[in-house]
Amino acid sequence: MNKLEHALKHQLNEDQAVKYPDFEEMWTRIEQAERNSSGLRGSSAPAGSRRTRNWSKIAAAASLSVLVAAVPVYAAVHYNWGNLLSSNEGIQTALDQNLGQQLGQSITRDGVTLTLRTAIVDENRTVILYSLDVGAHTDTDFWSVKGMTLQGAKERSKEGEYNYEQWDEENKRYNGYFESDWVPGQDTEQITLAADAVKAVSVQDLEIPLDVESMKSQSFPIGREGMHKIEIQPFAQSKDKLLLSSAVTFDDPRNKEGIFPQLVAYNGTTRVADLSGGTFGEPGDHGEYKMKQYFKTGDITAGQTTFKLEYTKQERNIAGPWSFELKLSKKQMESGTHIQALQLPLETGDTDNTIEKLSVTPTQVRLSIRTEGKSFRRQLPYEKYSLEVSGKTLEGRYFGYSKEDSGLLNLRFERPAGLVIDESTPITFVGKYKVTIHTEDKTPTLLTNISTEKQTLIRDVGGYPVKWTYYMQGKDLYIETGSDDPHFGGINQTHLGENYKNLPGKPVTSNFSGDGNNKAIDVYKDFSDTEASIYMYFYTTDDPGKETRVQLQP
Repeated sequence: MNKLEHALKHQLNEDQAVKYPDFEEMWTRIEQAERNSSGLRGSSAPAGSRRTRNWSKIAAAASLSVLVAAVPVYAAVHYNWGNLLSSNEGIQTALDQNLGQQLGQSITRDGVTLTLRTAIVDENRTVILYSLDVGAHTDTDFWSVKGMTLQGAKERSKEGEYNYEQWDEENKRYNGYFESDWVPGQDTEQITLAADAVKAVSVQDLEIPLDVESMKSQSFPIGREGMHKIEIQPFAQSKDKLLLSSAVTFDDPRNKEGIFPQLVAYNGTTRVADLSGGTFGEPGDHGEYKMKQYFKTGDITAGQTTFKLEYTKQERNIAGPWSFELKLSKKQMESGTHIQALQLPLETGDTDNTIEKLSVTPTQVRLSIRTEGKSFRRQLPYEKYSLEVSGKTLEGRYFGYSKEDSGLLNLRFERPAGLVIDESTPITFVGKYKVTIHTEDKTPTLLTNISTEKQTLIRDVGGYPVKWTYYMQGKDLYIETGSDDPHFGGINQTHLGENYKNLPGKPVTSNFSGDGNNKAIDVYKDFSDTEASIYMYFYTTDDPGKETRVQLQP
C-alpha cells in the first residue's frame, strides 16, 4: 500500500539540488524514482514508472563490439564526477580514501563507448561508476544505459538495482552511477555486469488547448509516439492550489515504455513551476499513463497560460548485450565494517516496529527494521528519520522492503567524510513527525439528493471536523474530503457499502503521508443512484512535534 508513495517522495527529494535543462529534469525525475519502492495513501497500484525487467540470457558480445579487458586492481581513481555523487556522499568518501577498485573495461559499438571505471563493494551494496562517450552531443538529446543488472556466478542479482547518467560538460561525456543490493558472498567473486541497450531520446512537445476555467474533463487527440489521446480534468483544491489530473491513452498499452508524458505550463516563454506532490506513471484500469500535477492558482491565467504535453522520443537504440566479466571484492572494506544484531522497539510500548540490525560500512550506515501487522499498517509511523553520530546528523533515506522478507524494511544513511564509526561510537536513531493510521471508524457517511449541484456536509472523524463535498459530473460521482485542522492527516480511500472489497472509489488526488495536505478526491464511475453510504478504509492523524529516540550503540 505504501510502495509508490515512498518512491515518489524519493524522486521529488532527489532532484532538488541539481539544475537540468527542462528535458533532463523530466528524465531524471522518472529515472530517480526507480531507486526505490513506495506507495500512495489510498492507492494500492504499483508505480507505472518502474519498468519491468525481463532479461534474456547473456549472449556473447557481437563481433562489431570491441571489448578491452583489464585485470582489476585496487587504486585511487582521481576523477571528477561532478554532481553525480551529490546524493551518495559515502561513495565519494570511499574514493577519497583510495578505496575504489579500478576496472578499466570498455565496449565500443556504433561509435559509442561504455567504460566501467571504478567499483565500490562492501557489505551493504555494490556501486559501479562508469562513463558513456557518445561522440557528437546535442542539448536536445539525452543518452542513457538501459537494463543494467548484475549476475553472480550461481544466481541472478535481485531487485534493488538502479542506474542514472549525468552530462559532464568538462569532459564532453556522460558520467554514470549503478547501484545494486547484491554483494559478494565471499571476499572475491566473479560476476557479469550487463546492459540491454544504450539509447538516445529527445524531448518533444505538443500544445494542448486546455480550458482551465472549466472543471469538466477535457479530451484532446495526440497521434504521436503511439499516444492516442489525453484526458485532463482540473480541480480547484483550494483558492491557491489547482490540480490537473490527466491520463494518456495509448493505441497499444504495451508501447508506452520510455515515453514519459508530462504536462507543462507556460506564461509566454516562461515555464510555470509546478508544486511538489505531483505523480507520474500510475497505471490506469485500461493501461493509461496517469499524472497528477499541482500549480499555484495565481500562476495560471485563463487566456494567457498555455499548456504543452512534453514526452520523449527515441532517437537511437544500440542494442546489447553490453556485457562485462568482472572480479569484485569487498575485502578492502572489511576493516571499516561491523554488523550488530539488535532487538529494539521503535518507541516504548511499540510491538509492531522493531530495529533488528545495524550495518556500518565505510560508505553507509544501514538499519533494518521489522514491521508487523496488516500490509497497509506495515510502514514506519515516523515520516522523518536520522542518525546522531558523534555530534553529526545523518539524514536517512527509505529504500523499501527486503525482497526476501516482506516484513523487513531498510533505511540507509550516507557516511560523510571524516566521520569515524566503530563499535563504541554512540549512535542514536531519531524519528520525527508521527503519522498514525486509524481503522476503527466503521460508520458510513450518508450522501443524499446527489445531483450535479455541489453539496457539503461536516462529519466528525476521530474528533476532527471533516468536510465532505459531493456532486455528479456527467455519469460520475465525485467525493471531496478534507479538514481545516492540520492534525487530521486525511482519508486514504473510500468505498460503497460495508464490504470493503466491493466498489472502491478511484483516487483522483495523490496524497502523501505527512505532507500536510489532508484534502482528497475519489470518483465513482457510472454512478446512477441519488443516495450513497460511503465508508472509509482508514484515515490518518498527524503529530509533527512527536519524536522518538533509540540508542543503537554502544
